[in-house]
Amino acid sequence: MTAVQRSVVSRDGTPIAVFSSGKGAPLLLVHGATADHTTWRSVGPLLGRRFRLHAIDRRGRGASGDGPAYSIEREYEDLATVTDAVAAETGSPVDVVGHSYGGRCALGAALLTPNIRRLVVYEGAPSPPGAGAGGTTATGYRPAGVERRIAELVEADDRDAALETFMREIVRMPPADLAAFRADPIWPVRAAAVGTTLRELEGEASPAASLEALAGVAQPVLQLLGGESAEPFREATDALDVRLQDGRVVVIDGARHAAHHTHVDAFVAAVEAFLGATDMAD
Repeated sequence: MTAVQRSVVSRDGTPIAVFSSGKGAPLLLVHGATADHTTWRSVGPLLGRRFRLHAIDRRGRGASGDGPAYSIEREYEDLATVTDAVAAETGSPVDVVGHSYGGRCALGAALLTPNIRRLVVYEGAPSPPGAGAGGTTATGYRPAGVERRIAELVEADDRDAALETFMREIVRMPPADLAAFRADPIWPVRAAAVGTTLRELEGEASPAASLEALAGVAQPVLQLLGGESAEPFREATDALDVRLQDGRVVVIDGARHAAHHTHVDAFVAAVEAFLGATDMAD
């Protein structure tokens, strides 16, 4: 499937690269930490049979630009701007699928534009209060001191070790999976972008990315959760779900934090069922 590349200029003047392919109703795809639009290479061809996909490179990586100062609110604006552009072109609202930090950004964007119809968020919910959201305990997403350890490794230009630390301590990737990931050709690309995780860890701890703020999303939200994912992801998913106006959760059995790679058929089936691929009207 050939993707058409273009740029949409965000509110602060940053160009955001958009890669469009497929046929059907518009669907925006938002990648997670250290990734880019190519993270959808497994599920994209399947989703592209029923949707017109618009996969982005988030700011600071790939073909997108970057701004002089980072905050997660700029990411919200990026997605809202791309959504509004696609909606203007198609004359219809846009559905959004976001993985991890990309899911968090999608929730924030839904607060800025009425042109998002529905959202699918894969393990992108904020940590609930008392679960170590600020990195002060080992019970939330971030064990104590992990930001400092990653920053020191990036400063020493040991990006392999920095990425390994991120995957092991935050994503909670098991040793066997981590070894397989290190052997994958995508590893050097991810390692090159590992420095962006530091600003994203800071961004996700801001009030704008809190459970209280993002629980204000009014659009229907499907949260996907890996059946074998670490407990902090389950806690966060459940905490957001009970606060949303229109939320639901689907567990993908046997999956962890990357079902869009490991459980492709189940991932696509859950997305299509929620979005109503054969009848996009509410």
